[in-house]
Amino acid sequence: MDLDSPLFNTLHHIMDLTDDTTEKNLNAPTRTYVRDAKAMAATPADVKEHPNSYVFMVDMPGVKSGDIKVQVEDENVLLISGERKREEEKEGVKYLKMERRIGKLMRKFVLPENANIEAISAISQDGVLTVTVNKLPPPEPKKPKTIQVKVA
Repeated sequence: MDLDSPLFNTLHHIMDLTDDTTEKNLNAPTRTYVRDAKAMAATPADVKEHPNSYVFMVDMPGVKSGDIKVQVEDENVLLISGERKREEEKEGVKYLKMERRIGKLMRKFVLPENANIEAISAISQDGVLTVTVNKLPPPEPKKPKTIQVKVA
């Protein structure tokens, strides 16, 4: 059989397509990444700096406090996540319109160096989660060391 035959050309073409498809799949974002990116884009937040703390206010309407997580990853990344779930459908009741968003809500914030990750509090009220991260006290300035000069 000749290497220029249609069969070999077709097989070679299929092998080239498989390599391209495999490479594209390896470079494609994962479903988890896409889901998290959408959740972050759909979760509005405000960040304030106070003299002694940082305050993060995140809109989480309809999310029960038990479905909210506040975590610190990699020692300096504040991760706030939650999930708004659909209400259980009752017998004989159906949606005519469904516009309110359900699903995952998430935000990540890189904390400044002076954030005290051991002093974080979170309160959920009226659909807004308020996370307060206290600041570490400023380091004391180093005092100059005095060396006594001896007389020889």
